[in-house]
Amino acid sequence: MTAKNILLKRKTLFIINPISGGKKKDGVPELINACFKGDATTIFTNGVSHASEVAAGAVDDYDLIVAVGGDGTVNEIASALVGSKAVLGIVPCGSGNGLSRFLGIPMDIKEAIENLNEGKVAVIDSARANGKPFFNMAGMGFDAHISEVFSHGKKRGFITYIKSSLQEIFKYEPQAYHIEIDGTSYERKAFMLSFANSSQYGNNAHVSPQASVQDGLLDVCVIKPFPLYRFIELGIRMFTKTTNKSRFVEIIRGKHIVIRRNSPGPMHLDGEPEMAGTEIEINILPQSLNVIVGKDFK
Repeated sequence: MTAKNILLKRKTLFIINPISGGKKKDGVPELINACFKGDATTIFTNGVSHASEVAAGAVDDYDLIVAVGGDGTVNEIASALVGSKAVLGIVPCGSGNGLSRFLGIPMDIKEAIENLNEGKVAVIDSARANGKPFFNMAGMGFDAHISEVFSHGKKRGFITYIKSSLQEIFKYEPQAYHIEIDGTSYERKAFMLSFANSSQYGNNAHVSPQASVQDGLLDVCVIKPFPLYRFIELGIRMFTKTTNKSRFVEIIRGKHIVIRRNSPGPMHLDGEPEMAGTEIEINILPQSLNVIVGKDFK
């Protein structure tokens, strides 16, 4: 029996974030009923952490739990599924959809629902920063600062993110970091640090083009201080998957990472900002999450 047949004969729960990405989801249940071929239940979340609570309560009763939302919604739901037999499905409806894009999941809602019918399941790595899970990307420095600024804005979306970045870059000062990766120490001054499980932040902006969610490693991406006139060049490199060829980017792979910095500040986990202290410990959890991927994912 194929993976598709196994999944479609079991119970599926769709957890829908009604506000992710600034997109209305009123018509999503009807699309699910029309396009999904399995036994489906849908529920709308009503606030922060509700998706996580629903998923935690459902993990023993449902075989496929689908996140309908952005990277933050995916994080909440996937966190409850790590280490279980349940399979994560994703219908991307966020601002960046970094993990979804990396996994080859269609960005169109109808096509993403139909992709679930294919039932192509991969087992991927997840990670933890000070005990809190992330699946796509974590970071500190400028991108964490922008995530914090972005979270307080009234408008979401890629254009708003770019505007915030351009407004803040002239004020932001690089920070000093002590970095330990699998026992080896590095002293670096960095514009930002990214911890990449997949290759991209979202919107096809790739910070670590050769990252893999199945290699048991995280890519520690050190973006070094650079002249502001090179900012656009670095942006172009992200969208052309050549960031690793820049002299302002250093990528070191590892399983156990400890970061020490001079003062507390924001960091982000899958784009969601939170305050963190002066020491952050990050670990990879190899082969810890089952997820339906796109038909062309390898």
